[in-house]
Amino acid sequence: MVSSFSKEVTFRQLKHITSIKNVSTIRKYVDYLESAYLIFLVNRFSFKLKEQMKAPKKVYCIDAGIVNSVAFKFSGDMGRLMENLVAVELMRRNSYAGGGEIYYWKDHQQREVDFVVKKGESVESLIQVSCVSSRIEIEEREIKSIIKASQELRCKNMLLITWDYQGEINGIRCIPLWKWLLK
Repeated sequence: MVSSFSKEVTFRQLKHITSIKNVSTIRKYVDYLESAYLIFLVNRFSFKLKEQMKAPKKVYCIDAGIVNSVAFKFSGDMGRLMENLVAVELMRRNSYAGGGEIYYWKDHQQREVDFVVKKGESVESLIQVSCVSSRIEIEEREIKSIIKASQELRCKNMLLITWDYQGEINGIRCIPLWKWLLK
């Protein structure tokens, strides 16, 4: 689970990886990890509860130290580490200040937005995380994904959290991670 941080997982995939025969056993183990505050799962956003329950979940590790010491990873994981940090901060803000429910968004063309923050009946903000330091490095797919989600979810508050770039692109506010964390 820790090696899969910031990635989609299904209980069925975990069943095959671990050779455990029963999906409900996998669910219990994942619940134990969540109860021990080692990981948390984020559902895919959908207006239909059944679709949320069936879709893969994204797993995040509460302690980055555990990720660094336990997870099988490569040097190119900085973007995933940033995404994990943003997820933990969103959960913290949610528990202290009622920040809203947290989801991720993905459509049938595999366009993805890292976080959808929903308060009450409406989507409050869309957040994309990217380890970039300049506007040139921002991939077009990330811009297209957040704009598509904005149209579909009727949310104009779009945020791209970067490593070091600050500015605006097509109505998307870009802010460095360190500045976002200070808010």
